[in-house]
Amino acid sequence: MENGGPDHHHHHHHHVVTVEEVEKMEEEIKQNPTLLNKSAGNESCCIFRVPQSLIEINKKAYQPQIVSIGPFHHGKPHLEMIEQHKWRFLGELLARSPPNSPKLDQYLKAVASIESRIRKSYSEHIAFDRIHLIKMMVLDGLFIIEVIAKVGRVAPSDPDDSIFNMSWMCPYLMRDFLRFENQIPFFVLKKLFDLSKDTRKGGGQTLARLALEFFNYLVQRPKEVLDRMDNLEGKHLLDLFRLSFIPSTQQQTNPRRGKKIVPSFQLIQSAKKLNLAGIELKTGMADSFLDIRFHNGVLQIPQITIDDFTTSLLLNSVAFEQCYSHCSKHMIAYATLMGCLMNTPSDVDFLCDKKIVENYLGTDDEVAQFFNLLGKDVAFDIENNYLKKVFENVNGYYRNDVLVQWAGFKHTYFNTPWSFISALAATFLLLLTMIQAFFAIYSYKVPANLSPAAPP
Repeated sequence: MENGGPDHHHHHHHHVVTVEEVEKMEEEIKQNPTLLNKSAGNESCCIFRVPQSLIEINKKAYQPQIVSIGPFHHGKPHLEMIEQHKWRFLGELLARSPPNSPKLDQYLKAVASIESRIRKSYSEHIAFDRIHLIKMMVLDGLFIIEVIAKVGRVAPSDPDDSIFNMSWMCPYLMRDFLRFENQIPFFVLKKLFDLSKDTRKGGGQTLARLALEFFNYLVQRPKEVLDRMDNLEGKHLLDLFRLSFIPSTQQQTNPRRGKKIVPSFQLIQSAKKLNLAGIELKTGMADSFLDIRFHNGVLQIPQITIDDFTTSLLLNSVAFEQCYSHCSKHMIAYATLMGCLMNTPSDVDFLCDKKIVENYLGTDDEVAQFFNLLGKDVAFDIENNYLKKVFENVNGYYRNDVLVQWAGFKHTYFNTPWSFISALAATFLLLLTMIQAFFAIYSYKVPANLSPAAPP
């Protein structure tokens, strides 16, 4: 008995878990995750927190700088200034509403009726209570609508309005309206837009059209291109703008749940290498920068202006495509291709010479770095993307080109004046050697022929 004592005690100590501990775990199991809802994979959930790995690569790109839209950045002190103007804009809209059009309470009721649908659009549990969330949606939604209506001149705006009078303000608003964490669902905007239609003149404009015309200040596209997009419907403003670059025939592609591979190898060679191999790079004439074509050894890439706006648009679109599995992955494929082409600053310089890239970002190095980081940590499906044929054909052409060897020789010897001279010298030596060899043979043959014929 005695010597069983310590052993027994030791046993008891390690193997019994208290009832409280078990109950605590059972409680924990019943909890729903709040930071990423378990329903975040549903088609209805389209606004996410940007994954930490992407944020670390580009900290600034996903954070609103002057205005908060929706719950994720609500109440941050540095966004307070515009917060105050939202109330002013709401006041202006209500003040000019015709007598029998909706009043404030009708806007609130309309949003209240879709509250649960709104909550389902966000990837994490929204801590704000019902009334707070409804107020936020009305205030933020009508603010967006007022801004795009005033810029589109279908709502009156005071020429001295501080928001439009400070030239830096609008570009900041445009960028913030397209940040992935700064979105509210499109169906909320649409409901508010339809309710407020009497406050705008020329009521023919659709929400999509007004929004796209608003962003046209930053990415110019001709009227007839925008005409085709009157009834485009995105999940939110960022998605709407993203879709406006995707040819309508390709918008509905439902991605297969296939292997997603992140290639560490190069899919295609960089711009200068392709050029050396005899592939011509030209500015493509297209409505959308996504419209890249390869035909008969010519790679046509529509011009893209790289500035604060396009970098922000690309980063946020890639983040959206990365998180939301129910959409095509055009921006990821585009980012991957352009990242391959712009391997080094000299590739960027080359693409600028070809008028394919307009660099308003800074140095060539910064652009090369931007594209290298844009595709970093992003899952790219090599087998299933809209540029698959371009990748394959460029590669096929690059590998099979007879000129590749000559191009390699040219590149090695003709890059600087000195190496040109040494190439010349090498060629000259080669010629001399050949002449010498020729004469050696010739002189050996000749005398025998010239001597008189030997007697039979």
